[in-house]
Amino acid sequence: MSFQETTSTTSGLKFGSTHYPIHSGEILFVKSVKDGIPNRDPLNDSNARRLFGEDDGRISLSDVSIKRDVRDYVLDRYPDGGEAKNNFVFVRPEYDENGKLLNRDKLAQSILKRVGEKDANKTQAEALFRACFDMRVFGAVFSVSQKSFHETGPVQFGWAHSLHPVETKYVQGTVAMPSDEGKAQGTVWTTYTLPFAVFAMPAIINAPLAAKTGASAADIDLLLEGLWRGTLHRQARGRGIQQPLLLIHVEYTDPFYRLGYLDEKIHLNPGREVWLGPKPPTTVGEVDLDLTRLSDELQAAQRQGLIARIRYWAYPDLKVKGTVPGEAQPLWR
Repeated sequence: MSFQETTSTTSGLKFGSTHYPIHSGEILFVKSVKDGIPNRDPLNDSNARRLFGEDDGRISLSDVSIKRDVRDYVLDRYPDGGEAKNNFVFVRPEYDENGKLLNRDKLAQSILKRVGEKDANKTQAEALFRACFDMRVFGAVFSVSQKSFHETGPVQFGWAHSLHPVETKYVQGTVAMPSDEGKAQGTVWTTYTLPFAVFAMPAIINAPLAAKTGASAADIDLLLEGLWRGTLHRQARGRGIQQPLLLIHVEYTDPFYRLGYLDEKIHLNPGREVWLGPKPPTTVGEVDLDLTRLSDELQAAQRQGLIARIRYWAYPDLKVKGTVPGEAQPLWR
């Protein structure tokens, strides 16, 4: 199917089948960060993002930031799309031989040429979805002159929020190298940082939408791997040292059912008063994750036949209260 010959955005790709290629499901991802801020707010002097206000104290990470972790990991692991040429990443920068950043249309043509699409100048939506992992999983909005499509992805992340109040610190330092010739000393820098925080992020997986975009079980497996290993892989000084702690993937038997808000069914100890006190936790060893409510609700759903499978990955040093009623998976190496 070619792009719609219109300047307006259209939706509803017609490839795929009524047989759902994956189970609808939910994801819960918990990670920690030390000595950095993973997602800064440019409207707040690059301090941490606060959706709940100073009194609440929690800080947040955008879904865009977390999808970037996944995309960067897949891009670096499969720079040429992988053996099957189906793991390209579309949302990324690419440059021509003169160092000029490619626009969406030229990037699409570049990818399809590498896939072996014969008529790359008439870029086809179906071919792009077959070639690009992030389009199948996260969806895409594509609109250039005479070419347009819009498809919602089957995987949608919520924002990640800290499981406790956070107080960031304003710090200053000096770069040894002067910024200009003739300067007698190095440049002074300032930044916000945080000693330690633990975040929880929910996501949903929609099987009917996966049938439209062509997302497969292998794509979901790569997404889960990208969440864990992409968190470890994406490095920048200001983002701090990050560690995945717990990843849970719940698959439902009913494509239109979900338990909902898995992140609200867990609790981090110690409580708020300790985090706001003079000695808040600074390491994973000083906290434990209470999964009691989540475990109870998952087991109740299992008894009702609503769950097809539960898988989880856990950091060995994480202390938990309660258990995940599912299959423990080995960590990726």
